[in-house]
Amino acid sequence: DFYQLDMEMSFVTQQDVFDTIQPVLTGIFEEFGGGRKVDTDWPQISYRDAALWYGTDKPDLRNPIKMQDVSEHFRGSGFAIFAKILEQDGTEIRAIPAPTGGSRKFCDRMNAFAQKEGLPGMGYIFWRNGDEGMEAAGSLAKNIGPERTEAIRQQLGLGVGDAAFFLGGKAKTFEAVAGKARDVIGEDLGLTETDRFAFAWIVDFPIYERDAETGEIDFEHNPFSMPQGGMKALEGDPLDVLGYQYDLACNGYEIVSGAIRNHIPEIMFKAFEIAGYGEDEVKKRFGGMVNAFRFGAPPHGGCAAGIDRIVMLLADEQNIREVILFPMNQRAEDLMMDAPSAPTNEQLRELRLRVLPPEE
Repeated sequence: DFYQLDMEMSFVTQQDVFDTIQPVLTGIFEEFGGGRKVDTDWPQISYRDAALWYGTDKPDLRNPIKMQDVSEHFRGSGFAIFAKILEQDGTEIRAIPAPTGGSRKFCDRMNAFAQKEGLPGMGYIFWRNGDEGMEAAGSLAKNIGPERTEAIRQQLGLGVGDAAFFLGGKAKTFEAVAGKARDVIGEDLGLTETDRFAFAWIVDFPIYERDAETGEIDFEHNPFSMPQGGMKALEGDPLDVLGYQYDLACNGYEIVSGAIRNHIPEIMFKAFEIAGYGEDEVKKRFGGMVNAFRFGAPPHGGCAAGIDRIVMLLADEQNIREVILFPMNQRAEDLMMDAPSAPTNEQLRELRLRVLPPEE
């Protein structure tokens, strides 16, 4: 149960939408944000880069940690677990830098965190002063040797007193945990700036994905967004098709979502055909919208801002329920209004409904 403020505009580009909403939100956060700094530089980050760097499509940019792909340093290395993972297609090894986290105690704590999240653990390397200068410590460093360890350190820009954590496999199996680990590292090490609002536009969402179980192409994100490149883009590899779809993230929360709409029926039919839906089925399900487009609906786009979530951030609350007047509980019940409640027999008769008991 939440409120959205929807904004739709005709004959606009994606950038037009950004340029319209940014000054509005900047003013709101400056006026009601309690004096916290409001970033005015809002980067545009592709969906795939956001997933790689932050493990989420709603990153908290107050935390400076940026994850990196370090697969090449483990390919054919002495660390058999990662080397074997990389022999499979579609796998990678990702590093989470942890500036100032270079102690065995902290590394063991983060390893335990990963185990609580359902993973076997996280490999780690940390750098310290040794008898002959800086040295790398941790089981990974011993297994892959000094040359590979030094190459990783240089790629991540780390030094004495720093650490790095490593996860491997197919991205979807560990990415969410990696993103959580990044947040925990940033908070525990005091790297995350708490007195600031940091914004980022997440763009270039892939329209399609391949279902892991069936192998079929299906929609991954909004099927009604305009494909970048229009009809021509749909003639190539579906997994390369990006949409004009975008989200605005602030401090780890999605506060705005929108798209440039697919207003051309022929492109819509083709987009749905790729995902296994015929033209007749599209007309049956979305006939009203298709007719509106045929009768001259203009090119249009827009976005919707989540009012409750914005208020939650302004009020410095951690849960959206704290800013909703009569919030529902975890069972979707409104305790104030005692809703939903059982309908009366008269109400059921008016609606020609009959309630059947559950089958035993």
